[in-house]
Amino acid sequence: MGWVNHLKDAGFTVNTTDVPSVTPIKTENGVPERVSSCHTATVDGYVIEGHVPAEDIKRMLNERPDITGIAVPGMPVGSPGMEGPNPQEFPVISFDDDGELAVYNVHKP
Repeated sequence: MGWVNHLKDAGFTVNTTDVPSVTPIKTENGVPERVSSCHTATVDGYVIEGHVPAEDIKRMLNERPDITGIAVPGMPVGSPGMEGPNPQEFPVISFDDDGELAVYNVHKP
C-alpha cells in the first residue's frame, strides 16, 4: 500500500484494518461524499480521507484548525501512493462537521 508506506516513511505509526465495506467508516467519521476516496484514517481527533500527503497531515496537526479533517478526493495520479506517468495537480480539501469544504492546499506536479 503506497500511501501507508508514504506515511510510515514520514514518521507516522500506521495500523491498518481491512473491512468488507468502507462506507460505514466514512459515514461514522463524517466524510462528505464529495470528497470521498479509497482510504479513511484517523489521527489525533482528525479524519484523513484519500491519498493526503504527509506534509499536509503534519501541518494540520501543528496548526490544529477547527475542522473535521482533510481529504484528497478520488485517486489523482501524482498523489502519494498513486505515483505514475503524467502526474496531475491535485487539491487537499478541508471539511467540517457541517459539510463545509475549503481548499487546504494544492499540489502541483
